[in-house]
Amino acid sequence: MTEVQRAQKSAVTKAVIPAAGLGTRFLPATKAMPKEMLPIVDKPAIQYVVEEAASAGLGDVLIITGRNKDNLVNHFDSVPELEYSLERKGDDGKLGKVHESSELAEVYFLRQGQPLGLGHAVGRARGHVGDESFAVLLGDDLIDARDPLLDRMIAEHDARGATVIALMEVPQESIHLYGCAAVEATDDADVVRITGLVEKPAAAEAPSNLAVIGRYVLRPEIFDILDELPPGRGGEIQLTDALHQLAEGKGEAPVYGVIFRGRRYDTGDRADWIKANVLLGVDHDELGTEISNWVIDFAEQLRARREG
Repeated sequence: MTEVQRAQKSAVTKAVIPAAGLGTRFLPATKAMPKEMLPIVDKPAIQYVVEEAASAGLGDVLIITGRNKDNLVNHFDSVPELEYSLERKGDDGKLGKVHESSELAEVYFLRQGQPLGLGHAVGRARGHVGDESFAVLLGDDLIDARDPLLDRMIAEHDARGATVIALMEVPQESIHLYGCAAVEATDDADVVRITGLVEKPAAAEAPSNLAVIGRYVLRPEIFDILDELPPGRGGEIQLTDALHQLAEGKGEAPVYGVIFRGRRYDTGDRADWIKANVLLGVDHDELGTEISNWVIDFAEQLRARREG
């Protein structure tokens, strides 16, 4: 079965992308521009995420926004003046890139209102999603298109009828930066049964080194749990807390994790954002050779500087 055929048969057809954060780690760059619009090489980060959803067969994408996100909304709209100008110049290459962002999927927008946490943002999607399972993709996490993850998660959801969370092995000393999963093995080395979740535990208290990363395939029962969930860490409605309840058996289906072993870029961190630009830049069709040569030369200069 091809990916397109699998996506057509799946009950999962919608994606939700929370993008209401203030981007304070990137100030002052994000003072007047959404962090999701910061470019990775030649595309804003949010476009990579929408492309991932579309590639997995999810043609209905809801982006949860906040204040001062008009640039994000505009990016996925058509721009007749720009398109007309490019047409007159005969610049079909750039015209195609402009069209691409507005033709990826049916993209909808909904304001979160108050910044009350990821769980609150996901809960706002209920009216759009309805009684269907859906995917959640966090805009700070970019998954390399060469290492598809969402397709596998949707397949596991369909096969098991379960909520599915993306996990990644991290060094034990870094687990305090993530939600952490307590797990049981299955007959598949890349799939585990999740029995509990802890938000940013101390290394000594972490039940494993499996960190939750920003991809989820959720059953609609998550909404009822979020509606009743009290504020958690930071006074916010934490999605991790709701998923923990499901993992403990308070839902109609279990929770599984797919362990991702591919390339992931944390664009919510300044240093990792720079690394993502370099790592994706060296493989870029148009810029790759130039950037690769520069990186090699710069690395030699940097080595000489440190040794000198």
